[in-house]
Amino acid sequence: MLKMRKTIVIYGLALAVLTLLLNVLEYKFFIRDLSMEVYMGLIAIMFTIVGIWVATKIIRRKTETVIKEVPVLVQQSHFELNEKELQRLGISNREYDVLEQMSQGLSNQEIADKLYVSLNTVKTHASNLYIKLDVKRRTQAVQRAKELGLIP
Repeated sequence: MLKMRKTIVIYGLALAVLTLLLNVLEYKFFIRDLSMEVYMGLIAIMFTIVGIWVATKIIRRKTETVIKEVPVLVQQSHFELNEKELQRLGISNREYDVLEQMSQGLSNQEIADKLYVSLNTVKTHASNLYIKLDVKRRTQAVQRAKELGLIP
């Protein structure tokens, strides 16, 4: 009985070694057989990375700062309000006050605080000014008012 167990253990170990040897041979065959595909895949990944890097270098534009000198008009020492234009446009006294504050560069909240009105009131007056001056932005409104002689 002891001899039989010894034989079974020897056969079992031999089978385990043979199975391990077959797995090692299959692994080597698998690697040898697919090695070309693995190398091609690695090269494809490398070219993809290099392509993305080159594309970002090409697409990224360098910004160039251009300094443009514009002559500043000297503010007139005497300003005369164009009353006719003010009446023609139908700008109210409060809208004119808001326009003056806008020309000084104040924000809507600062204008509201200075004129003791709500922020919504300032926004309403500003919208009315934009319509009456036929502009879309605050800077355009100030420029147009200067052109018309409404503000200095």
